[in-house]
Amino acid sequence: MNSELVRRLAEDGTLSDAGFAELLGTDAYDAALFAEADRVRRREYGDAVFLRGLIEVSSYCKNDCYYCGIRRSNKDASRYRLDEEDILACCAAGHELGFRTFVLQGGEDPGFTDGKVVSVVSKIRNRWPDSAVTLSLGEKSRASYQAYFDAGAERYLLRHEAADRELYESLHPSFMSWENRIRCLYDLRDIGYAVGAGMMVGPPRQTAAHLIADLRLLEDLRPHMIGIGPYMTHSGTPFAGEPNGSLPMTLRLLAVLRLMFPQALIPATTALGTIHPEGREMGLKAGANVIMPNLSPADVRKKYLLYDNKITAGPESAYNPSLLAARVEKAGYRVVLTRGDPKGWKE
Repeated sequence: MNSELVRRLAEDGTLSDAGFAELLGTDAYDAALFAEADRVRRREYGDAVFLRGLIEVSSYCKNDCYYCGIRRSNKDASRYRLDEEDILACCAAGHELGFRTFVLQGGEDPGFTDGKVVSVVSKIRNRWPDSAVTLSLGEKSRASYQAYFDAGAERYLLRHEAADRELYESLHPSFMSWENRIRCLYDLRDIGYAVGAGMMVGPPRQTAAHLIADLRLLEDLRPHMIGIGPYMTHSGTPFAGEPNGSLPMTLRLLAVLRLMFPQALIPATTALGTIHPEGREMGLKAGANVIMPNLSPADVRKKYLLYDNKITAGPESAYNPSLLAARVEKAGYRVVLTRGDPKGWKE
């Protein structure tokens, strides 16, 4: 009985709302769910775990999201902005280590202008033409996204955070718009990016119905990459007293997403590794197939604190590849340093 619902999801790629509610509402399906998710990821990608070199380019942000440690109202946040040479130096070190995808992530920093983004993307692609550039710089105009794409950025990560408008508005100040967030995702898809979306698991007020709405949005968007992780509290935010999200629910959703989107690239996030010492390995076993170790300069890694106690050392550092590879292999997989383009992206 406990495998029938999982079998149906694997075969059809979806369930009714009632079916999703049943699957998410209990741990009774977990063993079958994780086993099937692992089978499907191995069918599509083998035992490969793709590594991306993460460069956190700026901790400045014009936004004021209620859950985020680098929100503009957090006066205790340590601010920094990498210049072009800093970023290129990170890429040079990463390329020497074997990385072939660089992820430039930052707050929505007005000082990190379109011109700067275009310039650094162009230089990365010119110096290391065998490497892909992924951006995660928040909400921009369609013209900005087009300029980045024309410069050579091919992938863009932008979590939708919440498909339900009311929940989204409870997590963000009024000057931020749910409509604009969704518009951004569809603009990115239309331009030709490999698009990454996703949500937090377990922020304040989130219910199973909200998560099902997230799954429905993802069904419509059909992203190439899906990033989810447990909500993690930061002491410098209005949500400081709220509990962290659920590790079991996050793992359950990772497996559900693998069965819904067999060809998606799905990371085992830093938040998973923060909430549990073996959280990333658990994520891989639940269907994830990407890890993004940190290439940022050591002196800024602890400044990009979206939540408390974020891990920045050990296997989290891109400069310890053998340590990360050993942990991945112990979990039953192998590290791959190719570009690892998502299947179905350019079809």
